[in-house]
Amino acid sequence: MNDPDIIYPITTVDVVLLTISSGQLCVLLLKREQDPFKGSWALPGGWVRTNEDETVEAAAHRVLRDKVGMPPYHLEQLGVFSGASRDPRGWSLSVSHLALVPHEELEDLDQAHVSLFPVEEALKAATAFRHDEIIAAALQRLRGKGAYSSLPASLLQDGFSLAQLHQVYEIISGEEINSASFRRKVLDLGFIEETGESRIMPGHKKPSVLYRVTDRARTFHRTLTQV
Repeated sequence: MNDPDIIYPITTVDVVLLTISSGQLCVLLLKREQDPFKGSWALPGGWVRTNEDETVEAAAHRVLRDKVGMPPYHLEQLGVFSGASRDPRGWSLSVSHLALVPHEELEDLDQAHVSLFPVEEALKAATAFRHDEIIAAALQRLRGKGAYSSLPASLLQDGFSLAQLHQVYEIISGEEINSASFRRKVLDLGFIEETGESRIMPGHKKPSVLYRVTDRARTFHRTLTQV
């Protein structure tokens, strides 16, 4: 029996969808079309539907499907953000997620209501529901877990060169990384494999070997996010 003196929290999922655009790490934000915070930018999010969503991860997938129109290459639970002042409608609880998507998958988005913001710019913006705090946590997670793991490769479609992967790691870390040591370390870790194809990249005269993340590495990351 429900206690009439207990006010149950608003329970939502919010997704920090990160991609790389024009050489910058960017986050996808939606312009809210209704109150609260009408006209403000916010992360893709929505209520947890207990009659439809088996888990909060399922709810996050549904939100991305309904509001962005696509599945992520990588999705993991980020954390819980809660409090009485996050949502003017009442005490709220957001189970937030980190999603990674190659930029090519986002080219057909409705630009009127969806936009990519450089992460540093989004952190300074007055986002709805204090979503800047969730974005900051996602950036910290990606930088913390991304060092020489397969996670940043989820920002690339299969068929990438080592030079492209190297650039992604530098963008995420915000630091220069020695290309020779990067190549050696990545190949030693064994989370990528050759596709059997090569391509001449812009600015290069010789074809570059193309790679993809191994199925084993993707499965390993998926297992870690479920622990």
